[in-house]
Amino acid sequence: MNLFSPCHINRTQWSALVATSPVSNYFQTPECYDFYSSLTFLEPFAVGVDENGELKGVACGYFIADGGKLKRYFSRRAIIPGGLLLADDITDDALRRLLEKLKNELSRKSIYIEIRNYQDYTAYKSGIESAGFSYVPHYDYLVDTTDGKATFERFSKSKKRQINAAQRKGYRWSTTTDNDEIEAFYRLLKHLYRTKVKRPLFPLEFFKRLAINPHGKILVVKKGETVVGGMACAIEPAKKVYEWYVCGDVMATYAGIDYAVQNGIPCFDFMGAGSPDKSYGVRDFKSKFGGKLLEYGRFLYICNHKLYRLGTWVVRYLY
Repeated sequence: MNLFSPCHINRTQWSALVATSPVSNYFQTPECYDFYSSLTFLEPFAVGVDENGELKGVACGYFIADGGKLKRYFSRRAIIPGGLLLADDITDDALRRLLEKLKNELSRKSIYIEIRNYQDYTAYKSGIESAGFSYVPHYDYLVDTTDGKATFERFSKSKKRQINAAQRKGYRWSTTTDNDEIEAFYRLLKHLYRTKVKRPLFPLEFFKRLAINPHGKILVVKKGETVVGGMACAIEPAKKVYEWYVCGDVMATYAGIDYAVQNGIPCFDFMGAGSPDKSYGVRDFKSKFGGKLLEYGRFLYICNHKLYRLGTWVVRYLY
């Protein structure tokens, strides 16, 4: 059994594992790792484990910290979007060694490690928890987009009415790679995050690079020539459209769902709908689009409990 850093993971085996794993998604792919590597504001990582020469597990994600010196110190974290990429027959020992390697590599730089699951990890849950990770319940909504007419019919009456009204008023969505449109979308998104969301937002660089990435799309909602909203999406052809960032009203969300319908992609993933034990207005909004509520959760490992407790307060205060 061997453990690998990204430069030593066999790319052919990595792609083969993506194709066969029951919990695979775009965020675990070599292509996503390469996209992370193209960004200057985060540091990607990947750790792999094999058994008898065959790759059985990969953890792919990034280190990131936000803001000025103080905020950066207290916001240091390692994020693994999409969960771990695991073979259906990975042994408990291999999974344990993968997670121990992950902890050893990341704990020096991060206050905590968060694994964000976009699939059902019930089969692996006990093995992950035995390595010291805590399971944290977290909701998501998935919208079936295999049939456009049926998809729209499942929307709530209010959302159908709002979309029809917006279209009558001339609101339209489109994909874009135009820098001016991307910058206009980003200004709206930045204002939303500063005034309401109050969570970290990737810099403009991310959105410009995503727009020209084969696995990304920037959708903008316009009235006439004015950008009034939009969505940044990750695209997994023939599988899912993922809502990475969104701002604007109902038409921005409709844009992502309609993009999936028009391009024959069978599912739209909201990429999160909050914690079950907390009221969440955004979850109520997302529930109106006819999706299925799921609870795939997250796994959390706290590398430094003292800094984690203090950092939670400091970061909240600084935002």
